[in-house]
Amino acid sequence: MRDTFTDTSAMERKGNCLPYKGALLVVFLGHMITALEVPLDPKVLEGLPQPPTITQQSLKDYIIDPRENIVIHCEAKGKPHPSFSWTRNGTHFDIDKDSKVIMKPNSGTLVIDISGEKAEVYEGVYQCTARNEHGTAVSNNIVIRQSRSPLWSKERIEPILVQEGMPLVLLCRPPAGLPPPIIFWMDNNFQRLPQSSRVSQALNGDLYFSNVLPEDTRNDYICYARFPHTQTIQQKQPISVRVLSNTPATERRPTILVPSVPSSTKMVLRGEVLELECIAEGLPTPEVFWSKESGDLPSGRTTFRSFQKTLRITGVTEADAGDYRCTARNHLGSVHHIVTVTVKAAPYWISAPRNLILAPKENGVLICRASGNPKPVITWYMNGIPIENAPKDPSRKVEDDSIIFSDIQTGSSAVYQCNASNEYGYLLANAFVNVLAEPPRLLTPPNKVYQVIRNSPALLDCAAFGSPTPNITWFKDSQTSILDGDPYVLHENGTLEIHVAQSMNSGKYTCVAMNSLGKKENHVYLEVKEPTRILKQPEYQVVQRNGMAMFECKVKHDPTLVPTMTWLKDSGELPDDERFVVDSESLTIKDVTERDEGTYTCVMNTTLDQDSASAVLTVIEPTPTPAIVYEQPDPPTDLELTEEQARSIQLTWIPGDEHNSPIEKFLIQYEDALHQPSVWHNLTEVPGTKTYAHLKLSPYVHYSFRVRAVNSVGYSQPSYPSRQYKTDPAAPDENPSKVEGFGTEHNNLVISWMPLTGLQSNGPGLQYKVIWRQQDVDKDWTSVTVANVSKFVVSGTPTFVPYEVKVQAVNDYGSAPEPEAVIGYSGEDLPMVAPDSVQVLVQNSTLAEVHWEPVPPATVRGRLKGYKVYYWKEKSLNKQNHHEEQQVLTFSGNKTHGMLPGLHPYSLYTANVRVFNGKGEGPPSSNQQFETPEGVPGPPAFLKITNPNLDSLTLEWGPPLDRNGRLTGYTLKYQPINNTNELGPIEVVALPANETNFTLLNLKYSTRYKFYFNANTIKGSGPIITEEAVTIMDEAMASRQVDIATQGWFIGLMCAIALLILVLLIVCFIKRNKGGKYPVKEKEDAHADPEIQPMKEDDGTFGEYSDTEDHKPLQGSRTPSNGTVKKDDSDDSLVDYGEGGDGQFNEDGSFIGQYSGKKEKDTANEGNESSEAPSPVNAMNSFV
Repeated sequence: MRDTFTDTSAMERKGNCLPYKGALLVVFLGHMITALEVPLDPKVLEGLPQPPTITQQSLKDYIIDPRENIVIHCEAKGKPHPSFSWTRNGTHFDIDKDSKVIMKPNSGTLVIDISGEKAEVYEGVYQCTARNEHGTAVSNNIVIRQSRSPLWSKERIEPILVQEGMPLVLLCRPPAGLPPPIIFWMDNNFQRLPQSSRVSQALNGDLYFSNVLPEDTRNDYICYARFPHTQTIQQKQPISVRVLSNTPATERRPTILVPSVPSSTKMVLRGEVLELECIAEGLPTPEVFWSKESGDLPSGRTTFRSFQKTLRITGVTEADAGDYRCTARNHLGSVHHIVTVTVKAAPYWISAPRNLILAPKENGVLICRASGNPKPVITWYMNGIPIENAPKDPSRKVEDDSIIFSDIQTGSSAVYQCNASNEYGYLLANAFVNVLAEPPRLLTPPNKVYQVIRNSPALLDCAAFGSPTPNITWFKDSQTSILDGDPYVLHENGTLEIHVAQSMNSGKYTCVAMNSLGKKENHVYLEVKEPTRILKQPEYQVVQRNGMAMFECKVKHDPTLVPTMTWLKDSGELPDDERFVVDSESLTIKDVTERDEGTYTCVMNTTLDQDSASAVLTVIEPTPTPAIVYEQPDPPTDLELTEEQARSIQLTWIPGDEHNSPIEKFLIQYEDALHQPSVWHNLTEVPGTKTYAHLKLSPYVHYSFRVRAVNSVGYSQPSYPSRQYKTDPAAPDENPSKVEGFGTEHNNLVISWMPLTGLQSNGPGLQYKVIWRQQDVDKDWTSVTVANVSKFVVSGTPTFVPYEVKVQAVNDYGSAPEPEAVIGYSGEDLPMVAPDSVQVLVQNSTLAEVHWEPVPPATVRGRLKGYKVYYWKEKSLNKQNHHEEQQVLTFSGNKTHGMLPGLHPYSLYTANVRVFNGKGEGPPSSNQQFETPEGVPGPPAFLKITNPNLDSLTLEWGPPLDRNGRLTGYTLKYQPINNTNELGPIEVVALPANETNFTLLNLKYSTRYKFYFNANTIKGSGPIITEEAVTIMDEAMASRQVDIATQGWFIGLMCAIALLILVLLIVCFIKRNKGGKYPVKEKEDAHADPEIQPMKEDDGTFGEYSDTEDHKPLQGSRTPSNGTVKKDDSDDSLVDYGEGGDGQFNEDGSFIGQYSGKKEKDTANEGNESSEAPSPVNAMNSFV
């Protein structure tokens, strides 16, 4: 229920280019000092004044439930904390005079108690104001309206008589509600009426029949209206329909029922959902089709509903305007309807104003740019007052959508509001200007030690704040010269980077922050460590089953770092098996089995780096005793050539010995002594049952053939070659393949092809005729004939234009058939311009969306491959740590936006966009900076329990390593655990963010407690860590507990019992040997086994028990305690959707009842439910 904008506010949207005068403003801003950004470090924020900022507010259009209290949100921050006031319908709202209205402490949120009052009394337009001595911020206009669900007007509905095959419309006409109701049709049994392409519900709720059938006769067509906010359902009186079948139905062409006019218009707002409806009648039932007159329906955003009768387009853009055609068709004909769609737009942000923090005499600018249709009107306010009525300020100048501050003075702090509005809505944004004069403050902890591995980058932080912005310089050890230049790089945020750290770079570094009001310095230390390296890697092992395998892994590392060696199997942990023995530099596997096969990896970790190496273990079976010998066959013999033709010949042979494995096939190979002597090629294969093959031949080849036999073991040796057979030359049968046209330079065209082989040449003198012309420009072809090459370069071409190219094979005996032309492009050049209007929309704490205007196609100068977004993290808004390595995301095609996932919460990022083609990337756009909002924090660093006493424990913890925002506090939950490990009630304690320990009092002595602990930010709670601890025992009670096992009387009693049992066993054994029955046996004979006796309910025992595979309930049992019942065969029954309720019918036939269906109500009555079906009122909720 929030529509908030934050400090660095708010939504940005893609828009049009700036007008010409905006260029002058850009030139002016080029000479301005960049506005300061205040770090969120509490040490910095403490004592700094800040104008108010609205942090939370209710939706602009707020529909209330008349049964609940009205809560209108308004939260703000500032230094000092702001005070709040409200207006209602444009006048001051005196909260103190209305006992029903309270304002939350330290907040502007209103809570209105409407018990005993009518909610209509508090309808109106509300606006919240937050002010302190530095300015005034205002909220949106919040329109409060009560939800309404009026009753259906009473009416008498006459039965409807209709001839079979004719169309029919059943009117619903529900009462108007706020918000509008949701309509559905059902029968008396609460079954949804079946719909199809013949029978369907219109958007207004009416039920349309394209043609009626006898089975449509019924007297219970009932229209239901569900009102979501009041959780009620209204019912129209049942409609009776009787279909007359006294005359046969006549087929007819389609006619459009909705819309009822030949053409219609529809207006929709940008970003909303467009729904177009087309319902037709006819016999047989017409089919409905949709199309757009001026183009295709938008891909990915278009869906069809109600059996193609409703066209739905989500996320409407200006490009969706135009004429849409609906066509209804059956075999007798068709009819169509045109809907003209216009797209308007409520205002949306191109660039919302951002807060400015300036030092005295600095310059700055507030920019408020929005777009819409019609174009929005921009209005400026200062502290909630129209800027033309605000006190004059010589340092301030208003120019349309900008306010320019020049040589600003102390005391000019204020909150400015920008309102962009047109007839379809408005946008309101607050942005403060805060004038501060602060000497430098260093935020990086002093004497911090940085450790890096040699040859890796080192980043030394010097986070500082001041107004004006401090200048940062660095010094090393006792040197007096400033560190700047190779190998040092000084970043804008003060971080000193060494690209490739060496041992000589270790030492003490001093950073100095200075502005006109003062100077501060800080010392940090850099330690460059030697890298971890594996000197001897594990080697590949082949071991017989039940043998032993050993992998060695010797490592060298920095002596000041503590190494940890880990062995992995197939990237996972080693099996928990005593056969695996890990030593300091080796892994031994004893009694190897087939399951041990895999890849073993040695991983050596230190706190700064790691190295790893892998080897494969293969397990083989011991060599078995040889049995029958299977070998590859002997080569075929006696090759003969017969049936000689110009393009074919027959080859025969005699197979060799099979060697206990049948021959599966024969492979025929050939040698071309003319073109490739001594090279054998596979020609064809025949089954092993054949001893001949009919071979197809090519012209101009000197053939020799040989044959190889194949069985399950392998190939035989080749046979002796046949005699040589020469074919006559001929013109080429085919042209070169893989013909392509492309450019390697911006002014050339390379035509390449796959040359023909000697076998394909068909004759001597093989050449290639290369033919080309510029597509749609040249009428005549240009050609050149080349030989012994596979490409030809055409020079002096225009950049990236299409050409038609062909390559034809030619020899001394003629030309190949005319080739088909392929399209190629001349060379590309780098794109000329960068994408324009780059904006970044922050979606959440880890995701942002980048928008840009596509570059003009003429400037791409090549095939557009897509756009690349370069982005990197400048710093964390929480820790001020160094920026991260630049990342690149590529978006293929002519896209104009893309998502940046995996961002760090509460961080400052920079991004730019570049277009790229096959040649490379164009220039980058201007850098765009954006901030990710806060997220939930990580788990606390640790939680430990100290100082256990009789009734108290002390908890100590560390703040989360990843705060992801400003901590608002911690939540501690704890509960006792009894001796059977059952958990007791949970207690909850809220702890402030600045505490790191807490003592729990009034605990039970000698009791185990379980603690759950997590950190919180304004975005929510982080992961929970747990711990357990025990309070100590009362010493007085402990002294009274005596070990019973050490008492003399107890030992004597146990000995007596053991002796008695021994005597009884001896007596039983003697009587058994005499054939007598000992007492236990007598009882067994006297009484049958009670376990096989039927159990009766009247004597307190259980009834008959059945333990079948179906797990049926006990006989006589009631409905299961979860209240479920077996549903009937209809999947659309209302009974299937309900969870119980108190719905009932009013005297007018309307149906009103609760349908929230909360699970808590079900579980509260568990075990006491009957087998009745659930309430149909709740079942209707499923039709929304």
